[in-house]
Amino acid sequence: MSRRGGGGGRRGGGRGKEPRDQPPAPSISKGEGGSGRGAPSPGAHPAVPLAQAPPASEASTSTPSVVTAMENLTIQVPPSSSKSVKFPSRPGLGTIGMKCVVRANHFLVNVADRDLHHYDVSITPEVLSKAVNRDIMCQLVRQYRDSYLGNRLPAYDGSKGLYTAGPLPFTSKEFSVTLDNKDEPSGSARERKFNVVIKFASKADLEHLKQFLRSRQLDAPHETIQALDVVLREAPSRLYTVVGRSFFACTLGQPGDLTGGVVYWRGYYQSLRPTQMGLSLNIDVSARSFYEPITVIEFVRKHLGVHVMPNQLSDQNRVKIKKALRGVKVVPTYRQTARRYKITGVSAQPISQLTFLDDKGAQKSVVQYFREMYRINLTHTNLPALQAGSDTKPVYLPIEHCKIVEGQHYSKKLNDSQVTNMLRATCQRPPERQYSIQAMVDRNDYNRNQLVSTEFGIQVSNELTSIDARVLPPPRLQYHHTGEEKQVVPSVGKWSMINKKMVNGGSVDYWSCINFSRVDPRSVHQFCQGLAYMCESKGMVFNPDPVNPNYSAQTNDYKAALVDIYSKCAKTLSDPTKLQLLIVILPESPGTYGTIKRVCETELGVVSQCCKPNQRNMNSGQYLENLSLKINVKVGGRNHVLLDAIQRRIPLVSDRPTIIFGADVTHPSPGEDSSPSIAAVVASMDWPEVTKYKGLVSAQAHRVEIIQDLYKLERDQKGGTVHAGMIRELLLSFHRSTRQKPHRIIFYRDGVSEGQFNQVLLYEMDAIRKACASLEEGYLPPVTFVVVQKRHHTRLFPAKHGDRHTTNKFGNILPGTVVDTKICHPTEFDFYLCSHAGIQGTSRPTHYHVLFDENRFSADALQMLTNSLCYTYVRCTQSVSIVPPAYYAHLAAFRARYYIEGEVSDSGSIAGGGRATRGRDGEVPALPKIKDSVKEVMFYC
Repeated sequence: MSRRGGGGGRRGGGRGKEPRDQPPAPSISKGEGGSGRGAPSPGAHPAVPLAQAPPASEASTSTPSVVTAMENLTIQVPPSSSKSVKFPSRPGLGTIGMKCVVRANHFLVNVADRDLHHYDVSITPEVLSKAVNRDIMCQLVRQYRDSYLGNRLPAYDGSKGLYTAGPLPFTSKEFSVTLDNKDEPSGSARERKFNVVIKFASKADLEHLKQFLRSRQLDAPHETIQALDVVLREAPSRLYTVVGRSFFACTLGQPGDLTGGVVYWRGYYQSLRPTQMGLSLNIDVSARSFYEPITVIEFVRKHLGVHVMPNQLSDQNRVKIKKALRGVKVVPTYRQTARRYKITGVSAQPISQLTFLDDKGAQKSVVQYFREMYRINLTHTNLPALQAGSDTKPVYLPIEHCKIVEGQHYSKKLNDSQVTNMLRATCQRPPERQYSIQAMVDRNDYNRNQLVSTEFGIQVSNELTSIDARVLPPPRLQYHHTGEEKQVVPSVGKWSMINKKMVNGGSVDYWSCINFSRVDPRSVHQFCQGLAYMCESKGMVFNPDPVNPNYSAQTNDYKAALVDIYSKCAKTLSDPTKLQLLIVILPESPGTYGTIKRVCETELGVVSQCCKPNQRNMNSGQYLENLSLKINVKVGGRNHVLLDAIQRRIPLVSDRPTIIFGADVTHPSPGEDSSPSIAAVVASMDWPEVTKYKGLVSAQAHRVEIIQDLYKLERDQKGGTVHAGMIRELLLSFHRSTRQKPHRIIFYRDGVSEGQFNQVLLYEMDAIRKACASLEEGYLPPVTFVVVQKRHHTRLFPAKHGDRHTTNKFGNILPGTVVDTKICHPTEFDFYLCSHAGIQGTSRPTHYHVLFDENRFSADALQMLTNSLCYTYVRCTQSVSIVPPAYYAHLAAFRARYYIEGEVSDSGSIAGGGRATRGRDGEVPALPKIKDSVKEVMFYC
């Protein structure tokens, strides 16, 4: 979902695309319990515990009180503009923390007072390529600028929008444009004629933009920002390859090899944004994967990872190549023309077996055709042919005589090796990245561009923005009182477990180990004993003797081996539910982790801990300590807690029972057109500690971002209506765990782009309201809804590189650095927080944007809460970059994908254990149910 829109992609305005296949967004109704910030305090709610609410099976249409509450929460289609949704205003600026100065890759933009006009463009015959559209409009401007365009120099978005700095001398006019067709052979017509209609659409209001930037207007003038953004993107859109909001070219940096026929190109991201300081141009260096411009046969060899091209392809390799090349443009090397063909497939038969009917109706082989027509004797006749055109009228091209056209984005999922190569090549420390960004800005030289500077009067600063920031203090962490160190204050985002014991150590009485690797049994036994000792020394109760010792399974049938050891343990224990933990030594070959997790969690109902078979590192103290942290939370323990939490000193969390949610939706990899999206919601199950999070997962329609199963009505066996959904289940679980109902809800929502803010807020807030009302009439706890954004291009640099007081040893800004001025929204409640200590490359701060806030958080309260929570992540002893509830939701969603897809092979096909991703009538089948014994703990960690 990507994610970041530029000028006009905000809140459904401008030209941003709405998510497809999504239900109408409901309105946020609050019944009679209150309205927004004026809602009654949690203490005013009826003191009826949730345990007295009707159980799910009874809370059907026969429950009048619940029905009444639900009728007040009707789903309605929102206004077409959605402008009626107003996000919370900034409650003030934060003040807590050590003051410092940072620099951001935002460049101030000043706009002269121009009379901006927007025109609609219609080109016939229709052209799908934006590059060709730009060529047409460039030719039109060259041909008609003086005579019919009033000497205006317009900016064009490559589609339907044209913008001018003043009116054109007409409201509507049709032009005829002739364009050379470079794809046609020299003997045929090399020209194509187009009719272009330019029609006045609207005037952009610069005064409205100025008032909005001064906080005197609440609604952002999306069309005006869109117009200015198009102006700034006009030149690079013609010069470079455009991918999303980024530009790439070989001339923008040295390309590099990613292996497999894929290379990376360097470039830059650019987006115009309204901020507190005014209009800001966000520019960041970037890199993307592209097809290597080589012969197709060489690409096939590299993509298959072989040194010598095979004489023929297996069905599996043919499908792999078909998926890799579908949609790629190639140019034949046997013709003088530069005509390009788009590959639609790969023939199922070798090219030697392909025939067609010639002009005389005679059957002719493709091999014979190329021999007679082009005097080419094909040598790789056992290989399939590339197919262009349609299935009814295919065009066959020999693999050995086609070359991949340069500059085509490789949108498929990169394999692990390619990802590693990309990160290694593009990872830059803060000084180098800042220098690269500055060099890119200097190269673009916006202020000398005729269209930008002279025509539209836009001036772009060439200096990074200096910002007053603050470094929030780290929280004090509480460990068990029997350890030598009971408390610790992290230093630069890190601390250690030395001399400390887990605050609540779990108990493991019955466990076993299965070894799928080639590590010898003696080493496995030594490893297990070391792990048991480590867990014991850190505060757990851990029986050193496994139920079934030294179980090795050298097999490819992992499910059968897991079922076998589980059965043996159950026989020994006389009760299969007693087995608390299964330690799994993974095989050396990849591709088994997902199968193991699926079998353990959805079929056997046992928590597992997978370990890599690296004998050199398996017995290291650090590795065993990290495993102990994971195992403790998987068996219901706590590693550490915030001291402020147990002492009830966290504002708007500790004073009254509060539940903290995290939610995320993960989507299938590029090229997977049928796999569902996976939604995950986690929620804290302990108060006031807020460290244990129960996770629920659900499959939903392909690439739908709104979470469908937050609240739903289902039919029971008797035909009645039953309230259900993830929010309701988690609220009930919170009550069972704490014996209290939540008086407040804090909801961290990951993975939402700005263009989806309205729709996600309206639908998901309504689902939260309905879930609460279904439990108890009038139960409407105040909600704070915060979007967590990681996929953005804002980077923060120290004002002085190398300053030990403001940077860590890797040159990054200090953990806890928060920014809520200048580059943030002009009026709304948002901030950037770098909560972690960046080790590799340049730290990316997380952007938090509050969309709904009935709890009335101050800036300091929400920033401090979010930063403190980042120190409660259970898998390590360091702060993390995003708030843990959102992090856990991402982990849970990622885990659940294994349940339906098994292991996905390199070809994109589903390997063993995969399940159908579409049911009858296009319905998404439900995920396999996670066993209750697993679901109640943090199994996803």
